[in-house]
Amino acid sequence: MFTGIIETLGTIKSIEKEGSNVHFTIESDFTNELKIDQSVAHNGVCLTVVDIVGKTYKVTAIQETLLRTTLSSWKVNDPINLERGMKLGDRLDGHIVQGHVDTTGKCIKIANLDGSIAFHFEYEAPHLTVEKGSITINGVSLTVVDSTLNTFSVCIIPYTLEHTTFKNIQVGNTVNLEFDIIGKYFQKQIQVYKDK
Repeated sequence: MFTGIIETLGTIKSIEKEGSNVHFTIESDFTNELKIDQSVAHNGVCLTVVDIVGKTYKVTAIQETLLRTTLSSWKVNDPINLERGMKLGDRLDGHIVQGHVDTTGKCIKIANLDGSIAFHFEYEAPHLTVEKGSITINGVSLTVVDSTLNTFSVCIIPYTLEHTTFKNIQVGNTVNLEFDIIGKYFQKQIQVYKDK
């Protein structure tokens, strides 16, 4: 489990394909604190550390993960948002994030609001957002500002812009989306009743 509060940025150092799997070697400033079999969120995608060498560690993405996320578009030297799993007893500064990306979304508009920056995204239904609800974008826990059937917006403060990969997002870019777990359960329950 994660909180959506990014700890640091990492850099992709190498990408290796093996069958339908892809191995990513990542350099980070907390590599020396990691251990094999530990979960780390990479742009919101929970991946397991399988090897550590010096300042780098390796994770493996299977085909299902590659199909649902932006990982297949990653390139060597790309920066990525990193967060280690939350500790029980810590403050939950973001919201409950599983690291299980639901789908991808596309940035359709960016607006400077003279103090914050609004990012607008579109995605395919059936997922839902609600105004003032939570959304995770590339691993960053954010509050939804505007919400329609398949679009939403968030506002980013300058600190978040500077310390995450949001500074690299442009109109047309694709991002990883994880919708609020409570909302997903509620939506599923409604569907069960409708199908009866």
